[in-house]
Amino acid sequence: MTEKNIKVGIVQHSNSRDLVNNFAKTCDGIREAASKGAKLIVLQELHRSLYFCQTEDTELFDLAETIPGPSTDSLSALAKELNVVIVASLFEKRATGLYHNTAVVLESDGTIAGKYRKMHIPDDPGFYEKFYFTPGDMGFTPIQTSVGKLGVLVCWDQWFPEGARLMAMAGAEFLIYPTAIGWDPRDDKAEQIRQRDAWIIAQRAHAVSNGVPVISVNRVGHESDPSGQSEGIQFWGNSFVTGPQGEMLLHASEEAEEVSVVDVDIARSESVRRIWPYLRDRRIDHYQDLCKIYRD
Repeated sequence: MTEKNIKVGIVQHSNSRDLVNNFAKTCDGIREAASKGAKLIVLQELHRSLYFCQTEDTELFDLAETIPGPSTDSLSALAKELNVVIVASLFEKRATGLYHNTAVVLESDGTIAGKYRKMHIPDDPGFYEKFYFTPGDMGFTPIQTSVGKLGVLVCWDQWFPEGARLMAMAGAEFLIYPTAIGWDPRDDKAEQIRQRDAWIIAQRAHAVSNGVPVISVNRVGHESDPSGQSEGIQFWGNSFVTGPQGEMLLHASEEAEEVSVVDVDIARSESVRRIWPYLRDRRIDHYQDLCKIYRD
């Protein structure tokens, strides 16, 4: 079977309160990935700022911006200059009082190919996202680009097999997860390892059960809790890319900033799905109860 290699780049970095420096670091990472031959470059979740959802503060809505807006204008120009497709992650201001956690895809000609609004919104200690983000209303629809059909989701979505399946059922050639996830420093090392491994296993399983590559990009570094109620979050890095059988193609550092590029043969999905035809054998006539919250 003919190969269809796409060079995929990931940009994993730490963040600070300096928005200008954060964005410059992101753009430098994009340039570095492009210089290594990447044609698809994926950024981490909410890469412009600190992960602000550790507290509930109305002033932080000032971080939001429109799409199109300043960040997409800059990233579009960069995508066109470098002839690359970029998957970015922004705090979107849709209207006054209406905000989303949104991934946006910039095509290599500088146009906006599409966007995805995060569907699953967590609300846990240190991750108070329901205060900031309205759940997405665009469904699970892949975005067509020059490097393929991208099934873009965001962070908490990565724990839900339904979103991955629906993207694959709509023809997604990649599953992509910009992410911001880390440890509570108070957890012991064994618990931290269990959490990290569960995160990786869950997404590798999406690759396996759907027969498509997965790209997951996380941040690194410690970010303190502005309220002082916790010890903040130690983001665990570990950005990775898998093939359609969950095989690790790229696995980034747990602690260091990293820009890496790897070849992904998306044509392999065809041969893998011929051997493991999960879509063929789905029993949709018996899945109706999946539309219930719980089978009481």
